[in-house]
Amino acid sequence: MSGHSKWASIKHKKGAADAKRGKVFTKLIKEITVAARIGGGDPDGNPRLRTAILISKGKNMPVDNITRAIKKGTGELEGVQYDEVTYEGYGPGGAAIFLEAMTDNKNRTVSEIRAALGKAGGNLGENGCVGWMFERKGFITVKQEEKDEDELMEQAIDAGADDMQTVEDHYEITTAVENFEAVRKALEDASVPMETAELTRIPQNTVSLDEKKGKALLKLMDILDDHDDIQKAYSNFDISDEVMNAIIENS
Repeated sequence: MSGHSKWASIKHKKGAADAKRGKVFTKLIKEITVAARIGGGDPDGNPRLRTAILISKGKNMPVDNITRAIKKGTGELEGVQYDEVTYEGYGPGGAAIFLEAMTDNKNRTVSEIRAALGKAGGNLGENGCVGWMFERKGFITVKQEEKDEDELMEQAIDAGADDMQTVEDHYEITTAVENFEAVRKALEDASVPMETAELTRIPQNTVSLDEKKGKALLKLMDILDDHDDIQKAYSNFDISDEVMNAIIENS
């Protein structure tokens, strides 16, 4: 069970998704604000903003919240200035950790991240120490019940997707960054319900963890995922289904 696309599944199994709805909204508002600041407030001409809005609507965020975030980004409303930063390091078992963050206080954020990694037996590294392991990709998931596999694969590949795989109860479609929007739009136009549609980072190699180190790594990922300034947390861990079930049962 590799860390790049299974972290959401693990959180769901642990029952953490609903409890963190408020934090999800906070992070999406930051993303909308920054996307609007960088690319303008018109989603038709700003793919990053358009994607953030679609994800926010999929999470049932009120339209008023989305509108206010856009206006804060464009300067129509007063708002906090967020900087985009990345952090890299290592967690339990030598697993690589890559973090995308938005913060209004870099000193506070880096201090808190360093403390979290250190407490878990890991450490914060220099920029570039693990970033090369994580390839930037477009990532779309569709529930199996929503679409025939062959038909979906044909639509995705024709639109420019790199690959499609069946994982548990859904399909995972990966694309080059430059083709992501075209694939997403093609599936949207074909009325394909997408569970996830985002740019992500996929590890090129993985580290297998036993139950003890796996449990420690998942606890660390929970803490990082819960941090207000961290937008996305990635790791290259690999945990077998047997070990994962043992961790959940003993939690």
